[in-house]
Formats: sequence, structure tokens, C-alpha cells
Amino acid sequence: MITLYTWSTPNGRKVSIALEELGLDYDVKRIDITKGEQHAADFLAISPNNKIPAIVDEDGPDGHPIALFESGAILIYLAEKCGRLLPTGARERLDVLQWLMMQMGSVGPMMGQAHHFLRFAPEDVPYAKKRYSDETRRIYGVLDRRLAEHEWLAAGEYTIADIATFPWIARHEWQQVALEDFPNVKRWFDAIAARPAVARGMQVPG
Repeated sequence: MITLYTWSTPNGRKVSIALEELGLDYDVKRIDITKGEQHAADFLAISPNNKIPAIVDEDGPDGHPIALFESGAILIYLAEKCGRLLPTGARERLDVLQWLMMQMGSVGPMMGQAHHFLRFAPEDVPYAKKRYSDETRRIYGVLDRRLAEHEWLAAGEYTIADIATFPWIARHEWQQVALEDFPNVKRWFDAIAARPAVARGMQVPG
């Protein structure tokens, strides 16, 4: 059994989608980040950076429990555990990992800042709003060009790179982005949204 520590954020939903796609049994522990529950000592023992998501797998790679934090690391672990969603061929694997790293290093951080300054900042900061809005649209352009030539982000198949990126694009309205402006992203987004496992994963933690 895997225990998923999560909240209703794009990063949290990456892992719940992967768990649903892989058909793994898991239990959900809600970590309400709006109440600071991520700073509790027992959660810190699992996630040293006080961030969701995190997992504890009672059946780790050596047969013993393992705790993991950082959504990208968790996705790689789950894919390798099941032998799915991450190709084993060297070129294909690297293709997936580079697009996963782009999500971790660009899509999430930049769109997260856009969310903050466009929706939650206690004061209006025009410079920050423009900076992160412009960078968000630039990233959409990168994705749109990639998806103009490929059905999925990497390796010619649906992988953890797609799973990692999808929940951030699901908040395009928060970013004040119309998907119609990026038709290849919209085609890709609609195809993923139609997957039953994705629909289930997006409802976690409920």
C-alpha cells in the first residue's frame, strides 16, 4: 500500500493521476497547506522541504518502506516500479526526462508565480504580473511548437512528462491564458482530460 500525502494543487495531482493510471492501491492523507499542516513535525520527517506531495510506499524497491518527496522523483519511482509511463530505451527515456525536467524547472515555477501574482498577492505588483504572465505565455509557445510535431510531449507515447504538465495547464484560466491561442496544446490537453484515470486523479484529495 502507498500512502499519498497531498493537497489540491497541480503538483499534488501529478502523483494522484499517476497512481490512478498505474492502478496502484493507495491511501490519501490530506495535508491542508492553507492551515500550515505541511509544517508539522511528522510531515517534515517524510518531506524535508515541507512540500506536498510526498509518498510512503510500504513495499519499497528493496522490500522495505520508502518515503519520497518531490513530485518528479515520485513520478519516476512509480513509473519504474510498474514498468509503465517511462520507456526503457535510452533515447526515449532521456526524451521523457528532459520534458519532465522542463515541467519541474519552468512550467511549474513560472506558472506558479503567475498564479500568485495574478490571484493571491496582497498587493498589485504590475512588474511581477507582466513578468510571469509573459513567461507563462512563452512556455505555452514552447509546448505548442512541440505538440505541433508530436502527439505527446516525449518518446511518441503518453508518459510521466504529460502527466506532470497537464495539471498546470488545467489552471490556464488562473494564468489568464486561453487554450484556443495554443491549438496544439488544446488538442493535447483535451485528449488527456478525457482519460478516466486523469479525471479520477484530478479529484484527489476530494
